[in-house]
Amino acid sequence: MTEDEQAIRRLVATWFEATKRGDLDGVLALMTDDVVFLLPGRSPMMGKSAFAAASRAQAAHGQPRFESESAIQEISVHGDWAWIWTRLSVSITAPGGQPVARSGHTLTILRKEGGRWLLARDANLLANA
Repeated sequence: MTEDEQAIRRLVATWFEATKRGDLDGVLALMTDDVVFLLPGRSPMMGKSAFAAASRAQAAHGQPRFESESAIQEISVHGDWAWIWTRLSVSITAPGGQPVARSGHTLTILRKEGGRWLLARDANLLANA
């Protein structure tokens, strides 16, 4: 496994750890300023500010609990760009609520900036489990 592939795997693990802790600043530090998230049935969410606003709105009534499992299927590195394909299962439980489970695949494009891999684009194909 190359150094870049190891760094990308660490980025994925750090993302999930920060999400589970409710560390929004930690998650934001793992993405480019021009990040775009593609979600089924919704308009694309663009940029860190939109992601931060959506995350804060979700946590406004208390921090949700996140449980996730990710299995990287493939990593491909091309200079300062890379993509990863994963199989992902997520369960989100709002305070006092019932868990909402989703699973499926993601295709993520990463860009190396300042020697660090950052999430630049993410196509999330998760469906209700």
